Amino acid sequence: MPRPRGSVLTASVLTASVLALAGCGTSTDASGSASGGEPVTVANCGSDVTFPSAPERVVMLKSAAVPYLHDLGVLDRVVARAGLYPSEYYDEQTLAELDAIPELTSDTDTSGHLQISKEVVVAQRPDLVLGEVDNLSRSSLEAVDVPLLEEPALCETGGSEPGFDDVWSQLALYGEVFDRPDEAAAATADLQERLAAVEAAVGEPSGRTAAVLYPTVGGGTTYAYGTGSMAHPQLEAAGLENVFGDVDERVFEVTLEELLGRDPDVVVLLHTDGDPAAVEEALVGLPGAERLTAVREGEVMTQLFNFTEPPSPLSVDGLEAIVARFGA
Repeated sequence: MPRPRGSVLTASVLTASVLALAGCGTSTDASGSASGGEPVTVANCGSDVTFPSAPERVVMLKSAAVPYLHDLGVLDRVVARAGLYPSEYYDEQTLAELDAIPELTSDTDTSGHLQISKEVVVAQRPDLVLGEVDNLSRSSLEAVDVPLLEEPALCETGGSEPGFDDVWSQLALYGEVFDRPDEAAAATADLQERLAAVEAAVGEPSGRTAAVLYPTVGGGTTYAYGTGSMAHPQLEAAGLENVFGDVDERVFEVTLEELLGRDPDVVVLLHTDGDPAAVEEALVGLPGAERLTAVREGEVMTQLFNFTEPPSPLSVDGLEAIVARFGA
């Protein structure tokens, strides 16, 4: 069964959630606090990560952490960034903060994966790296005493089915690591209020089915998202039934024939960069795609990847966009 969606907490429960940190489906252990001069240890992707004090020199290799750091008021501690940071994700204040951060590289391979060397990252003298990439692993950074944190949903070790409560947990974790628990609690309360407003507007499930897909622009593989992804609880919160709700994987290849067999009423297309029209054409241009109900009735929307995956404050933005597009 899918995990229940997050709901608005009472102040006392919210405070408890900030103190009881969780990472990658496991509880987070904290010993002491950065403000008290004691090290803080958190669990992340099956590893214990210790911080002698709150990080002051952060290198960011993925965009998923940006809204967390902005909400905590610590984005100015990022001394360098790499990868893609589409402006559509951020408000003017966040964009200004990002523009002030030096860019190391935005080079990616054909799959959209960042390409950066260990030497370039270590040269920044980071006391924290955010985001693991294919050619720069946690173990290689640990060898030079540089800690790494990854978004739990992107951990190779996997975990329980994601939900909006993972956003609250990750806010709490960052709040503990950066010694900003009060800011984490305030940001969580605001996001929970917005989620509750969407749930109230949606009411009962609409009865319509949906699929969240990642098509390859220019031809090639189409990917779909199952219950192991944030797409599933996001569709549930929007009152839509995931046609791949019987698949417990996060993401997997899917053929047009299988899509036709499941025939979603609406489709959400994810992409990391580029022209949304080209992303939509990657689906609707497939031979036979016109037989899909969503394509035939024009019920297809495109949005940037982080508005759904991994769980983050942007997942609430993405939910609001889906409800605005397909109706509450």
